[in-house]
Amino acid sequence: MDLYQPVHNKFERFCRARAYGEMEPKDLMQETIILAFEKFDKIQNHDAFLHFLFGTSIRILANNARKIKEEHWPDLVSNDASNTNKAERNLEVEDLYKAIALLSELKREAIILFEISGFSIKEIAKIQNSSEDAVKQRLVRSRQELALQLTEYSLHKA
Repeated sequence: MDLYQPVHNKFERFCRARAYGEMEPKDLMQETIILAFEKFDKIQNHDAFLHFLFGTSIRILANNARKIKEEHWPDLVSNDASNTNKAERNLEVEDLYKAIALLSELKREAIILFEISGFSIKEIAKIQNSSEDAVKQRLVRSRQELALQLTEYSLHKA
C-alpha cells in the first residue's frame, strides 16, 4: 500500500480515460490492483510500480476486449469544484472520451498518458517500447484526429 498510495490519483485518471467505452474504470482498477498484489514479489524496481500498473491494466483491457465486444459508457464524474456548467462540461468530457476511444490503441494510450496522466514523452516511449519520435508523431496525429472528431460532434449537435 505504501507504493500504491502516492500513485493512486494518476492511476485512477489513466484508468478512467483508457477504459472508457471498454469497461468500468473501477473494475479495471480493482482487477489491476489484485494482479499487482499477486505478482508483487516479481516487481524488481519499486520506482516503476506505476508503469507496472499501467502495463497490467492495458493487458487486462486487451483480454477483456477479446471476450466482450459490446460498448458500455461509464458515468462521468467531474472533479471540477464549481457547479457552473457542470452538465455541459460532462457532455464535453463525454465527447472527448468518445473521440479518444476511436483512436488506435497506441495513439489512445499515448494521448492519455501524456495529456491526462502527465507522463513525459520519454516515459511514454519506455511504456510503449518505442522511440520518442514515434511517440511525438502519435501525439500529433492523435490531436489532429481528436480535433476532427470533436469538430464533427459539435457540428452534429448544432
